[in-house]
Amino acid sequence: MSETDNTTLDPAEAEAFRQRCTEFLNANATGMPEFRQETRGAETMAATRAFQKKAAEAGLAGLQYDPAYGGAGLTKAHQNIWRDLYARYPDMTGELTISHGMALPILNQFGTEEQKRQFMPRAISAEDVWCQMFSEPGAGSDVASLQTKAVRDGDTWVINGQKVWTTLAHHSEYGILIARTNPEVPKHSGISMFIVDMNAPGVEVVPIHQIDGNRHFNEVFFSDVSIPADWLVGELNNGWNQAIAMLMFERVAIGTGSKGGVSRPHSKRLVAEAQKRGTSTDPLVRQQLMDIYAHETAKSLGSMRTRAEMKAGKTPGPGGSLGKLHGAVIAKKMRQVIPAVVGDAVMAWSDEGDKQWSGSVLATYMSTIAGGTDEIQRNIIGDRVLGLPREPSVDKSVPFNELKVGTQT
Repeated sequence: MSETDNTTLDPAEAEAFRQRCTEFLNANATGMPEFRQETRGAETMAATRAFQKKAAEAGLAGLQYDPAYGGAGLTKAHQNIWRDLYARYPDMTGELTISHGMALPILNQFGTEEQKRQFMPRAISAEDVWCQMFSEPGAGSDVASLQTKAVRDGDTWVINGQKVWTTLAHHSEYGILIARTNPEVPKHSGISMFIVDMNAPGVEVVPIHQIDGNRHFNEVFFSDVSIPADWLVGELNNGWNQAIAMLMFERVAIGTGSKGGVSRPHSKRLVAEAQKRGTSTDPLVRQQLMDIYAHETAKSLGSMRTRAEMKAGKTPGPGGSLGKLHGAVIAKKMRQVIPAVVGDAVMAWSDEGDKQWSGSVLATYMSTIAGGTDEIQRNIIGDRVLGLPREPSVDKSVPFNELKVGTQT
């Protein structure tokens, strides 16, 4: 057993669990400390780990995962109650979007029994945080053109190469990596997935300084990094199929967030700021605020449908791209609304509050790239949702070592 499937509970049992969750959240979901750029979010991650550890100790973490793997062994009905209640509190687990929304499902679905028992309990409790290492300087939207390679050497795999845009690599103990294991077959066919110790010799994490002043992303370099042979996840040279599954989980995690129900965090925050600054009476500003409100409502409804499909046992599909794309559209609109609400202070700030609004404007640009560009999402939606013809692929059957990609000539 990996996950429990019951979708209904006895009313008394449901009420008891609801009360248990409420008491825990009242005591522990008290809000996150302020993010400091100079520490690269260390305080935020420490608070996240502390909250998740308490949740695990209370039997409220990894609700549907098997107790043998560190989960609570509860049902989908329990998960639904938790999500509905958690939506009413400050988000304490946003930093675990990759670790819990992507790495854990992949380990649970494709990992060996030994891998699940070794890695999942500490991931569920956030004692270990995980990152995802797919993109490379020459393999962004076309991830299958990756050049990082893994070569078998006895009881180990030796990894060499480079990844980029790796979120939270600087706070992660482990990562999920895809690497080239057979360059003599077409590019999608010679890829495998691995577990990597981020503190292993030969792993170098280099921060990327972002336009908004933060350093959330990283470059990661691998120089003769050795990992155990049994840290291969799934089948050798079948890593592309697993990568697609992980990307589906990623888009669902980004597109639906960690809360249930209809959520409008941006419009709520902007309306409060407009009322505070006296711009809420401006007809144009009011129209823009209503536009954000409507889009967030639509996105939430779509997210609820995606989560309902997952609760029904369906593997995340292309619908996750709808939520991801919708989030990017909202971000673009925020780029116009924030200056209208805040005024000139968003350009030349005199206090920390105005500076944060300026950072919010700049941060919107990454929404159209992170988790797959808008163009990629539109292609997926067109192909797999609307049934439109696929774009031609001239290199589909060409062996990878005959392609001119990245630095390979």
